[in-house]
Amino acid sequence: MSAETFGSAEPLAAARPAGEVLAWSRGLVLPALRKAVDQLPPSMRGVAEYHHGWRDEYGNPVLENGGKAIRPALVLLAAEAVGGTASDAVPAAVAVELIHNFSLLHDDVMDRDTTRRHRATAWTVFGVSAAILAGDALQALAVDVLAASGHPRALEAIRTLGDAVVALLDGQAHDLDFETRSDVVVAEVERMARGKTGALLGASTGLGALYGNGSDLQVEALRGYGAELGLAYQHVDDLLGIWGDPAVTGKAAHSDLANRKKSLPVVRALTAGVPASAELASLYGGTQELDQDALARAAHLVDEAGGRAWSQAQAGELYTRALAHLGEASPTARAAVELGTLAQLVTHRDH
Repeated sequence: MSAETFGSAEPLAAARPAGEVLAWSRGLVLPALRKAVDQLPPSMRGVAEYHHGWRDEYGNPVLENGGKAIRPALVLLAAEAVGGTASDAVPAAVAVELIHNFSLLHDDVMDRDTTRRHRATAWTVFGVSAAILAGDALQALAVDVLAASGHPRALEAIRTLGDAVVALLDGQAHDLDFETRSDVVVAEVERMARGKTGALLGASTGLGALYGNGSDLQVEALRGYGAELGLAYQHVDDLLGIWGDPAVTGKAAHSDLANRKKSLPVVRALTAGVPASAELASLYGGTQELDQDALARAAHLVDEAGGRAWSQAQAGELYTRALAHLGEASPTARAAVELGTLAQLVTHRDH
């Protein structure tokens, strides 16, 4: 991506690769995130610190393994894209990361996932109730961080984040509903994913633009960039939930298939109307636990019915749409390139 794409002649020598952008973001956000979590009561702080990868189950410090932290980087770059500073947007980045981890704590309980980031999920270590309460605390803390930021657009940011959380919860509710239905169609799963994943990524870039004092047009354009990227993210996530390498993803092999999850490529395959669709429906319609042979067969059937290729193509199309929204924001050149780099990372990642 070049500066000319966005009508700017600003030199791009300082544009950084994705790894450097994420490291820069973590360096700015992590101290503030730790300070925020440290405000929690001990009953919830220990669970939150374990989940973030800062401590083991006994409270001992460990080498950090807190995930990719793409959302905070999107916040900071969106602020710079509209002419603001990354440092001013740190509270928004912290709030987004708190909401993301609130959702992960609850999702792991509801999806019965036993591993995340290469170790046991919080609910398997501390219990379901403790994990739920810790997630609730992170959600409340996110609002407090924005309210305490002193930014003139903090109230607008709180409402933006609240809308995203409601959309996220609605998406999760539909995702759970899909578990008991055999008539789910692709359009429903796309709507669910736009709420469950797209809304928070859209809020990330929208909040960044707010804290960078962008115009209403820029805020909406960058929100659109994040929302399209969020749906692409979900397509890739669903592909990794079937074909991802456990050594890289930190989750069990075929984890989504083991849970009979109605993910995007699975529903596309189930509704393709080919012989593989019927066999896959038979496997998914059962109640017995699927052994490794059955899981491998299910993965093959999703591929054979076209689910894998379709999700890959959709991620590519959404990447293109995201960049179109980015251009509408008339972003500063370096931030534009780096946001494009992160979009490339999201759509081509292996974990």
